[in-house]
Amino acid sequence: MPTFLKRILIAIVIAIMLFAVNAFMSDQGLFGFGAPPYYARVAMLAGINVILAVSLNLITGFTGQFSIGHAGFMAVGAYTSAYLAVYHAQVWERSLAAVVGGGVSHFLIFLILIFVGGLGGALAVLVVGIPSLRLRGDYLAIVTLGFAEIIRIVILNIDKVGGATGFSVPGYTNFIWVGAFAVLTIVIVYNIVHSDVGRALVSIREDELAAEAMGINTTRYKVLAFVISSALAGVAGVLFGHYTQFLSTNDFQFIRSFEVIIMIVLGGMGSLTGSVLGAVVITVLPELLRQLPGDLSKYRLVIYAAMLVVIMLTRPQGVLGQREIGFSWLKRAQRQPEGGGTVGASKGVPIAQRHRSLIDRKKDKENR
Repeated sequence: MPTFLKRILIAIVIAIMLFAVNAFMSDQGLFGFGAPPYYARVAMLAGINVILAVSLNLITGFTGQFSIGHAGFMAVGAYTSAYLAVYHAQVWERSLAAVVGGGVSHFLIFLILIFVGGLGGALAVLVVGIPSLRLRGDYLAIVTLGFAEIIRIVILNIDKVGGATGFSVPGYTNFIWVGAFAVLTIVIVYNIVHSDVGRALVSIREDELAAEAMGINTTRYKVLAFVISSALAGVAGVLFGHYTQFLSTNDFQFIRSFEVIIMIVLGGMGSLTGSVLGAVVITVLPELLRQLPGDLSKYRLVIYAAMLVVIMLTRPQGVLGQREIGFSWLKRAQRQPEGGGTVGASKGVPIAQRHRSLIDRKKDKENR
């Protein structure tokens, strides 16, 4: 099957699965069966965390830069979209509904909010990125942590978006949106990593000085990685805000950034499937520990921390390390090298092999 048709088929299957799971998680259920609201909430948060973990892995796992500011960029996306949704989007939706219908206008308005939230996250990182991404290691981590806290404190003092009391947000998000953008995030990051840009990012991770010596503009590529990652974090913030329908700055404290870092460290830095695995495990595991019998549930956080410590001691590179599982279908189609072609219809000798045989015969004649 041609690669293009295979991808279309996979996209159709994913879309059907998303619609089915969304129906299963709704109040009406799917064919009379439905998931309890508690499990539906855990699944939604796991999908949002997948977006956060995969996007942060682009910076930390593939570029080798230690960032602790992901929660801040997530907050920018969440509050930017929430402000537009509360003060403008509902008016826009009513006006647009008169032209294209209520369902289409609802879809388009939320798509605009997601785009604006992602753009807000990207612009926020440009403010801190251009002057500070020449830094490396711990210094860069401190700068991103400080910038994330600045964002949170600024939002805390803006009464227009609720300030310290919080901000109520219209509920646009469902599992179709979360699942679609989780898949889209994986596809975007995977194709970046397996491109020329990705090779430049990996070279920066391996040895930044050597990358500079080879002519790679390391600051430019680091800014690019941060912009893409923060835009995706802003998208995750939009989905989070419009799912919980309430935003508070407590949701975007620096501990949130550390949780995302734990996800990619647990799954494996430099592995997209590891990021997905880590996001799901870190989201689901604390909820499973709540179900422990008797007094053990009181010590769930201690057990949770102990399990993480054991995993890090036994698998310091993460569960998957840098291995990937089942992402070959995401690769872009590549032309076969001309040297891999064949000569003649009957012999079927590769061109490169034919060329080597001619050289060998020429050498044999010279030796004689």
